[in-house]
Amino acid sequence: MAHLYRSTTHLQHWFAYIPATGWVVFPAKENGWEDRRKSVGLDPPHLFEVPLWMAFGTGLSADAECTGLRPAA
Repeated sequence: MAHLYRSTTHLQHWFAYIPATGWVVFPAKENGWEDRRKSVGLDPPHLFEVPLWMAFGTGLSADAECTGLRPAA
């Protein structure tokens, strides 16, 4: 399952950790997930995990690995 992070030093971007992919960074804007790139040189003290819904509209939830979910019916 994807994990979403916010940085106190890079406010214009979201950071995500996806087990099958690793760390990625993408712009905090509509459809920003399309402009994602591999993230290197992260500074963990500046990262804080936030709920996935906070990146609504970026395209993250539609494309990220979603494991452990059961069908509604």
